[in-house]
Amino acid sequence: MSEIVMPTLNPRGLILVLSAPSGAGKSTIARAILDQDDKVTLSVSTTTRPKRADEIDAVDYNFVSKAQFRQDINAGAFLEHAHVFEHYYGTPRAPIERALDVGQDVLLDIDWQGTQQLSKSVIKDLVRVFILPPSLEELRNRLVKRAQDTHEVIDERMTKAINEISHYKEYDWIVINHSFELCLRQIQAIITSERLKRQRLRHVDDFVSDLCAAS
Repeated sequence: MSEIVMPTLNPRGLILVLSAPSGAGKSTIARAILDQDDKVTLSVSTTTRPKRADEIDAVDYNFVSKAQFRQDINAGAFLEHAHVFEHYYGTPRAPIERALDVGQDVLLDIDWQGTQQLSKSVIKDLVRVFILPPSLEELRNRLVKRAQDTHEVIDERMTKAINEISHYKEYDWIVINHSFELCLRQIQAIITSERLKRQRLRHVDDFVSDLCAAS
């Protein structure tokens, strides 16, 4: 039997944004996607906050001075950036554009504000997924079970969660995290669907022309 040769349509990579309120399971889902799909890579953010002892520069973050960060802002080096608790955080433009050009997908773990900025600059490459908890009661239970925060901090996170959830209409896809396995499968299906969109298949016109010419 002759070997089946699959056509190469040279898809452009996509930017996968995952947003969710704290406790909805976003970080766990993101790690699973990165572990199971070698076509997805994690965007390394740039920050001005001090490096922690267990962190590695250019792996956990790109650590820079505030002066350098402001210079990069003026040079248009970020797709999005924010000032949070006296420190800057930003998504560098150049490595993401290089990844997309070679067909690599890039995962971004950012909030709705960062997503709004991306929607203005890279909307054609953007796939926006918002992960919802099954209920606010379940969200609180998950935060309590993590045993990482005081009751006061959990109350603050719940208030923030309601505000974050109110921005769900700004996303392309909504997934309710009833269970880890189901949520992961649904997001993997979203990625597959987005990869097959005609506008991302850079060689599809050539393939169809050759296909019809051979008839």
